[in-house]
Amino acid sequence: MPLSPRVQARGIQLLLGRMMSRVHKDLRFADIPQRTEALLVETGAGPVPCTVYRPPSDTGTPPPVYVNFHGGGFVVGRPEQDDHICRYIAATAGCVVINVDYAVAPQRQFPVPVTQAYDVTAWVAENGPAGGWDGSRLAVGGHSAGANLTAAVCRMARDRGTFSPRLQIIDSAPLDQVADPATKQSLIAKPLLSPQLMRVFTAAYVPDPAHRADPLVSPALADDLAGLPPALVITAENDRLREENDAYAKALEAAGVPVIHRVFEGVDHYFTHTGPVPAGKAAIDMMATTLRTALSV
Repeated sequence: MPLSPRVQARGIQLLLGRMMSRVHKDLRFADIPQRTEALLVETGAGPVPCTVYRPPSDTGTPPPVYVNFHGGGFVVGRPEQDDHICRYIAATAGCVVINVDYAVAPQRQFPVPVTQAYDVTAWVAENGPAGGWDGSRLAVGGHSAGANLTAAVCRMARDRGTFSPRLQIIDSAPLDQVADPATKQSLIAKPLLSPQLMRVFTAAYVPDPAHRADPLVSPALADDLAGLPPALVITAENDRLREENDAYAKALEAAGVPVIHRVFEGVDHYFTHTGPVPAGKAAIDMMATTLRTALSV
């Protein structure tokens, strides 16, 4: 008897969780000190632990703030896997970084992670004075599943008129949860994401196929992208998700959204964590420098 998606997802949590928190030794930015503190934010889907990263120097005025959502296929909950990115961005962009430990499937399914991601970001926007940051100068972003949540948060913020991110960072996101993963091609024989793994992720996160076309699940299927925040879209040339990310960047641009789009050549999904190191460092630096520009105005 085949294992259920729920059981398979639990197995992936156990097998991949520790591995995903490992970052290439030359991408760890060990020279950047970690200035962090714990934060717990109440949301409509339960309390959410977060880690706050502070910039290395105090300028006397509240710095801007960036909300980060880690990857993991909506199944692996390891926010520490983005520690190197959060430290680099805090130091280089001069902003506070909020690294969000949202709930994951199969224990908590859609829409719980979306609700938590949005509510945390709304809280960050509203509580700048208490937190020691400028909530009016806010950006949001993430990798893979976290980039999907980023797109959902920006959509909800636009529709509700609550806050206006200065920038959204979409890094290698699953943006179409309806298409069969086997139709998503890679330029290499064995890319990191296999169709079976992607199917398990989707089935665990959104078990009801009727919900998979929801724009909060599949942003690439939305036809009303006007008014979304400016975007930095990063894609990996050999990633199975490249085509839908490239298409999303073009669709945002066609809808009048300012877009910076960069395809990193010769790399696969998760390269900002596992390398190659030159491409990983270049992508992370691009995030930080684009954030610095977007949050300085």
